[in-house]
Amino acid sequence: MNATAMARAPECKGADYNPSTGDVVEAYDAFMRAFEGYREANDERLSEIENRLSSDPLTEQKLARIDSALDRQKDVLDQLVLKARRPAMRAEPERWSLVTREHKTAFEGCVRRGDASAMMRLDGKSLSVGSASDGGYLVPDETEREIGRRLTASSPIRAIAGIRTISSSVYRKPFATDGFATGWVGETEVRAQTMTPTLAELEFPAMELYAMPAATQTLLDDAAVDLDRWIAEEVDSAFAAQESAAFVNGDGDKKPKGFLFPDKVAEQVWAWGKIGYVATGVAGDFAAANPSDRLVDLVYALKAGYRQNARFVMNRRTQAAVRKLKDGDGRYLWLPPAEAGGDASLLGFPVTEAEEMPNIGANQFSMAFGDFRRGYLVVDRLGVRVLRDPYSAKPYVLFYTTKRVGGGVQDFDAIKLMKFGVS
Repeated sequence: MNATAMARAPECKGADYNPSTGDVVEAYDAFMRAFEGYREANDERLSEIENRLSSDPLTEQKLARIDSALDRQKDVLDQLVLKARRPAMRAEPERWSLVTREHKTAFEGCVRRGDASAMMRLDGKSLSVGSASDGGYLVPDETEREIGRRLTASSPIRAIAGIRTISSSVYRKPFATDGFATGWVGETEVRAQTMTPTLAELEFPAMELYAMPAATQTLLDDAAVDLDRWIAEEVDSAFAAQESAAFVNGDGDKKPKGFLFPDKVAEQVWAWGKIGYVATGVAGDFAAANPSDRLVDLVYALKAGYRQNARFVMNRRTQAAVRKLKDGDGRYLWLPPAEAGGDASLLGFPVTEAEEMPNIGANQFSMAFGDFRRGYLVVDRLGVRVLRDPYSAKPYVLFYTTKRVGGGVQDFDAIKLMKFGVS
């Protein structure tokens, strides 16, 4: 099968383009054709290794081309599905409250014309929507919800993590370090006095994340332009990229702590506050013999209660290596999505693609497995602020948009890692 032909896919049009179901189906069909070609080429490579102890360089090149085509097809499919899933901004409900209408009208006047008087009047009426001294004005609730919906669709870790919304600057989660005293007792028996549990706290501070979209005054003067939707679309990709990187690798310095930040120890000596790992046994690669055994070990390093909702997290290059693996019966361990918009699976568990995960390399933690809903927490502070700046980049108007977000591991037993190292 020709790799170039497989790489052709429906064109991803501009941001305003809303793909039809037919576009998504066509892209999915092209992706599945590319995967069939990939399996045929890889089977040919494995047969050559078995018969001649090495593979033909031409076969390796063919496999690499099809692998790249498969990645491109998956990227196109993901973009189409993402665009199709993004909700349209809802029309103004007939029974919006007076406060909501006032806020929306005042905010639009501030954004379009720089007239902040109406926003100040709302502050004066104790209907505070933020003030310039606080770094801008709060966007209407609908715009904030739209930004949140788009981030959930665009940010891979946010989509699978637990989410908590707070109104303060720090979320504190208490937990018992030694567990609560429990036991069996008869109905009329005297209950023994239980020990007071030892409690500790996990802290999740909300850090400031910003984006600065620019607009021309002509665009702002155009009454047909939906400013709520425009702001949500402009900050969507910027916020999602920064969030995704921090949720994986963040060090807690003015950003969330990623799930790769805590200390890592071999699963045999795991302790609370650390992330357990399973080693492949080979520096920078899977083991040559029975490489799937270590994947099975990783799965069963997780307790049964977490495995029910567990998934793999890795980047695209790691997936390319995993695609080649088979079990003892010659069946591929990695399977494509069963439907457009679905997740690929590995050993029957869904796979989330996060490009911020490390590539396979010596002693790299390139693969994670766990119940991320229970294991990782994203903390959103209420309120998205916008500060209008018509001066810094004339003739353009800048909109300094900020939100506060934090994150970190909340259950250290719910996430396990694969270390591509000897031990």
